[in-house]
Formats: sequence, structure tokens, C-alpha cells
Amino acid sequence: MDFKTELKKYQNQIEKELEKYVRKQSCPERILNNSMEYSLMAGGKRLRPTLVLATYQLFRSDYQICMPYAVAIEMVHNFSLIHDDLPGIDNDDFRHGKLTNHKKFNEATAILAGDGLLNNAYMVISNDLCHTENLEEKNKKIKIFAEFSMAVDRMIAGEYIDTEYEGKEVLAEYLEYVYQNKTGALLKLCVRMGAILAGANEQELKQLTNYADKIGLAFQIKDDILSVEGNELITGKPVGNDEARGKCTYVSKYGLEKAKTILAELIQEAIEMLETFGEKAEFLKELANYIKDRNK
Repeated sequence: MDFKTELKKYQNQIEKELEKYVRKQSCPERILNNSMEYSLMAGGKRLRPTLVLATYQLFRSDYQICMPYAVAIEMVHNFSLIHDDLPGIDNDDFRHGKLTNHKKFNEATAILAGDGLLNNAYMVISNDLCHTENLEEKNKKIKIFAEFSMAVDRMIAGEYIDTEYEGKEVLAEYLEYVYQNKTGALLKLCVRMGAILAGANEQELKQLTNYADKIGLAFQIKDDILSVEGNELITGKPVGNDEARGKCTYVSKYGLEKAKTILAELIQEAIEMLETFGEKAEFLKELANYIKDRNK
């Protein structure tokens, strides 16, 4: 398996699917729709929807069944990015090398575009639920809907604590709590959605949840590292902005080399969680390594 080729396939499938949800019609809120499209179709890694599809395909091949949930999670992710970039939170001017939403449009439009993407995510899931007639499948999706809502709640809570403690010393357990919620909650949801929709048993779901917990924490630690030594031309964001804002990160808490060691350990532990799935889990293993080695 060539990981980069497989990842590109997933990304292309997701891009095509997202295009179906872009509102092109002329209407009084046309600029708001343009603002939502600007962020949703800005590119990025599409890691979260890829996790949904790849986890599902550990068990079943008909991944189109879980595509609405992959789309919904990408909408939520982009909602969070728009709001993270706002002056009242991270106050960033660039993302993916492009102007952030509030810089491209204006602050009010950006706030409402984020709100719109969040609401659209729930619309996508609700519509899929309404068109599911099989009772067993519907019950799976109701369970996912509940987990989806809780994960969004946890992401918002993590973001709040992150901003509240900016410029302050943070205990190690609080820092991990922030990361598990702010970043980890959605990544864990992606894996669990794919597994639940595919009919994974409790033991399989537990192993995959452990995998997701570890890559979720690892993802944010890697972001901390890139904030110190990343290439601005590649990351599309200023290097050193975490330190400038006085944010407590794994790098500021433990030092750069220790943060790298923790990252490597988490990725190795995540990979070990997949051993029982054999060759079918090769892509998810490589995805864990991709999180560790990425440059943006």
C-alpha cells in the first residue's frame, strides 16, 4: 500500500462530496454562503473525514454509507477554525497560507459563517437519519448523533479553557485535559463514528477508541512543535505565535526534545492498538505516522 496515494484518494472523494453542499444560488445571503464556502473548500488535510472512512473500511467496503458523517465532521472542524482565528480568540490573519475568514470578509460574517457550518453539520446528519428506514441502522446513527453533539460540546469546552489560561502557568493534567477536548474529542469521534456505523463489536470499539485518544493528543503536540520549528511557507501560519501569546503548550511545559519524545511514544502506542486488525489497519497505522511526521 502506498500511503500517500491512498490518502490522496480519500481527500479527492471528500472534496467531491463537500462540493455538493456548497450553496451557489443567488440570494440575499450570498456573501454569507461565499464565506462558508471560502473556509470549507480551502483545502487542508481532510484528516477527520478520512479517519471516518478509513475506520469504516476496516470492516466494510461500502463507505458511502458513512459519507454524510464524514462531511458533517469536516463542517464542524471548519466552524471551529473560523472561530479560532477571530480577534477574540487566536487573532490569526492567515490559515493554509490564505487570509483567515474574518480578514477576507469581516468579523460579523465570519462569526455567522462558522455558525452556519455548525448548523449545516446537524442538518446533514438529521437528513440522513430521516432517510434511514432500517431500525438497527437508525439506532446506530442515533447513538452517533448523541456522541457527535457531546464531542462538539467538549471541543468548545477545551477551546474555552485554552483561552482562559493563556498567559498563565498550567498544571500538566489541565494541559492534557485541554488537548483531549479541544483537539482529541473530534478525532476520537471520527474513529468511533466509522467503527459504530460499520458494526464493530465492543472490544474492537475499545481498541479503536484508545488509538484515537493517542493520535488526538499527538496531533496537538505536533502542532505545538510546528509552532516552534515549522516553516511558515508550508504551515501557512506564523511560527512562534503560541509563545508570543503566552500559551502553555507541551513545548513550553516540557521542552522541545521532551515534547518530541512524548509524541513518538504516543504514536507507537497508537499503532500497537491496531495490531489485532492485521493488514487491514495498515492505512490507519501510516496515518498515525503521518501525524507525527507532517510539516503542516
